[in-house]
Amino acid sequence: MAKCTFLGLGVMGYPMAGHLVGAGHEVSVWNRTQAKAVSWAAEYDGHAFETIAEAIKDADFIFLCVGEDKDVYAVMEEVLPEAKTGTIITDHTTASDACARECYAKAKEKGLGFVDAPISGGEAGAVNGQLTVMCGGDEANFQAAEPIIQSYAKAVKLMGPSGAGQLTKMVNQICIAGLLQGLSEAVLFAQKAGLDMEEVHSAIGKGAAQSWQMDNRAITMAKDEFDFGFAVDWMRKDLGIVMETAKSLGIELPITELVDGYYADVQEMGGGRWDTSSLLRRLT
Repeated sequence: MAKCTFLGLGVMGYPMAGHLVGAGHEVSVWNRTQAKAVSWAAEYDGHAFETIAEAIKDADFIFLCVGEDKDVYAVMEEVLPEAKTGTIITDHTTASDACARECYAKAKEKGLGFVDAPISGGEAGAVNGQLTVMCGGDEANFQAAEPIIQSYAKAVKLMGPSGAGQLTKMVNQICIAGLLQGLSEAVLFAQKAGLDMEEVHSAIGKGAAQSWQMDNRAITMAKDEFDFGFAVDWMRKDLGIVMETAKSLGIELPITELVDGYYADVQEMGGGRWDTSSLLRRLT
């Protein structure tokens, strides 16, 4: 059993922290809105604290799952002076690779470990403990944190040095953006052609067109259902990081840039909190 602290109890963090308890760890939590931390502690028999300093006292492992770079920096400013030497910090936020490397360097100066570990799998993956975790950092820190992360993951992999986890997550989001636009066009085509999308899926879902997005979103898209957790607002945040990074690498991502613009259109339609598969609504 390890002493763990989880900072950030959003759609993903809330169930992830619960899985740590289920795995037998002693878990303390903090959330910007303390009522949610109190609710979590009551549900999972954990410990809720009003301040980060109180929550991380004596923690062996600290986990973050917050919004974006600025939130990571804000939390780390409070973590770094208070965490005990040797504590390993694992950041599950989808942030920039530059943020990861800066946090890694500052943590190392304080005698702390830092692993950037963005996640994929959505709300369902978090609830079911079936997340994919892409990590960057030192091998020793990863090896120490991996058994704890396994509490809510189906796959955990070290991709390279600090920042490599975030870069891998960017690759993930590039793939998803293109897939969802293609799937949106396919569903629209099927509907306009008078085909039953469930029958279409049963026919092509095991062939070359198969994907997680098709298996999990094609039917719900056809039913005009877009309430599955990972919102357009968050996808645009992620794609913004992708585009900035691509610029720094001196490369163009024309399809990703195009789809990002389509998501901006969905936001204009009032769909900022719709699931990312709502690209279809822009076409209909």
